Amino acid sequence: MKPMRPILLIIVLVGVFYFLTNRGPRPSLSQSSTSVTRPEHVELAEASGPLSLDAEEQLNVTVYKKALPSVVNITSTQVTFDFFYGAVPQQGAGSGFVIDGQGHILTNYHVIENARQLEVTTSDKKKYKAQVVGTDPAHDLAVIQIPSKTVPGAEIGDSKSLVVGQKVFAIGNPFGLSGTMTRGIISSIRSVRGPRGFIDEAIQTDAAINPGNSGGPLLNSRGQVIGINSMILTGGAEQSAGIGFAIPINTAKSVLDDLIHLGHARFPALGVRTIPIGPDLADEMGLAAGSGLLIVQVVPGSAADRAGLHGGTERAYLGNVPITLGGDLIVSIDGEAIEDQQELSHVMQNHRAGDTVTVTIYRGRKRLDIKIVLGESRETA
Repeated sequence: MKPMRPILLIIVLVGVFYFLTNRGPRPSLSQSSTSVTRPEHVELAEASGPLSLDAEEQLNVTVYKKALPSVVNITSTQVTFDFFYGAVPQQGAGSGFVIDGQGHILTNYHVIENARQLEVTTSDKKKYKAQVVGTDPAHDLAVIQIPSKTVPGAEIGDSKSLVVGQKVFAIGNPFGLSGTMTRGIISSIRSVRGPRGFIDEAIQTDAAINPGNSGGPLLNSRGQVIGINSMILTGGAEQSAGIGFAIPINTAKSVLDDLIHLGHARFPALGVRTIPIGPDLADEMGLAAGSGLLIVQVVPGSAADRAGLHGGTERAYLGNVPITLGGDLIVSIDGEAIEDQQELSHVMQNHRAGDTVTVTIYRGRKRLDIKIVLGESRETA
């Protein structure tokens, strides 16, 4: 019995110790042995005064403040048909910018395409109903108008002398976030195929352009509009991947009067249907030129028809595609080489209906220079 007493005593002491150390709530982290102070006033190492912006930051602010008042958000309402619910309104969003004191707004055609109703929100949050004035689907351009004449117009620049590496700024309504500005550089100037045709000398930029930016201005470092943001390459994701394209502002300026006064753009046209011919096929066909555009059809009554150009007469196949051979081969216009439809489109965009051009052709092995007064077409192709 005596040997058990020390053991019982130890058990009792352990129990008492456990009871004393576990009474009440456990101390929180703030009540632990770590020293915690709670002063009535927190002393911060504050800056001595407002920090002035550096030159680059000041440029960003200046461009933004200059351009923002003319930039607008465009909400388009379309009607789609659902199997169960019938006609269902669907909304889309884009951007644009005011170009004059009459409330005319330049934007992308795809922003307002098939819209039943257009609503414009200005930078000061005022809303207006808008009407379509003119469209140019081939270049993805449109002009709409709001009744207000108080919204300032953007300063329009020149896209002729742009260079790769030049700073650019984009302002618009990406993902519905109005008044958003991004910046970058001109990554390249190249022709790209748009939804309905080639955009000649399109401005490629790494400035972030996202859904909702379409139709908004691309600006130079002086806050002047040099392009209209139009497309992005996403790699499958519907967001910026660092490759965006803008329509050069000079392309828009060349058709602006037509869009406002006529409602559509007047495009110069030869009035021919062509296919590109390479050196091998040209040699096989007995043509003296190495390459060019072979005329397979001349549109009756067109500029080419009036000038005496010849279309094909002999049926043949190019792979599985039926064509007609024997027509004239266009090799240049005004001395500028023409080897494919893209180069023909480039030349046409530098002219207007009624201009006289010199078309160099090969008829068999005979070279001819033919003067042609360009006709008018609503399509560039």
